[in-house]
Amino acid sequence: MPNAKDKPLPVSSSQPPLFSPDQEGLFREVIQLMNRNKVQYVISGAFALHEHTGIWRDTKDLDLFLPSQEVGKALKLLIDDGFHTEVCDPVWLAKAHRGDYFVDLISGMSNAVVRVDYSWIKRASVSEVLGIPVKVLGPEELIASKVFVTFRERFDGADICHVIYGTKGRLDWNHLLRLMGEHWQMLLWSLLLYQYVYPAQTDYVPRQIWDELLHRFRTELEHPNTHVDFRGSLIDEKMFAIDVQEWGKRNVLEEHRSSAELIQNHACKVA
Repeated sequence: MPNAKDKPLPVSSSQPPLFSPDQEGLFREVIQLMNRNKVQYVISGAFALHEHTGIWRDTKDLDLFLPSQEVGKALKLLIDDGFHTEVCDPVWLAKAHRGDYFVDLISGMSNAVVRVDYSWIKRASVSEVLGIPVKVLGPEELIASKVFVTFRERFDGADICHVIYGTKGRLDWNHLLRLMGEHWQMLLWSLLLYQYVYPAQTDYVPRQIWDELLHRFRTELEHPNTHVDFRGSLIDEKMFAIDVQEWGKRNVLEEHRSSAELIQNHACKVA
């Protein structure tokens, strides 16, 4: 049974959050700081979800997606502006905070499969946040950033369904397929969930996308990829820990993360 002291889980709503003056002021300050100094970033999180679905989510964080080459510059600007900063995970996450409010600098997903690059900035949606002109993460990249959020304690499948429903499927589906690359099965999983949730709007996903993904799936069933033995840790490293630690499965999560860290270190040196 849940503990009475546990924080209640968020409920989806179209009602905007009531940001405190301090929180709104901090968010404005950070956005203007990044804009003034020409940091290449896009806004994601609650603001991007609202942009593409109309759904609001209460948040204490301002999520900025940016290529790894931009993280060092952004952190220095925030430090000079009086923020406390830390690199929580060199593969994908740094944080800055002042008081009770945080800015997340996100350069990819924790499993290192999905990485932010400059195309994410170029393809972003032009919008406004708190009255300031900004770029907001595009719907295709928003979906890609959520496909692997499949943990026991957090699952973003509903957000993906809402992005497809909210946009009425007006997406660059071929671009989304490219973003998913060899991990296309995760997109198919998300689309099957969408079809279950919104069966009357199945056509928001183009027939050619269903045909392509189901053709790939049938091919996989008929000709299994024997070179790939296990990928569970890319979904949830804790729930699939026994596979790696006791059953001798390949640690594909660490392989992806190590490769991403090498690439990121090289990119930062070049920058």
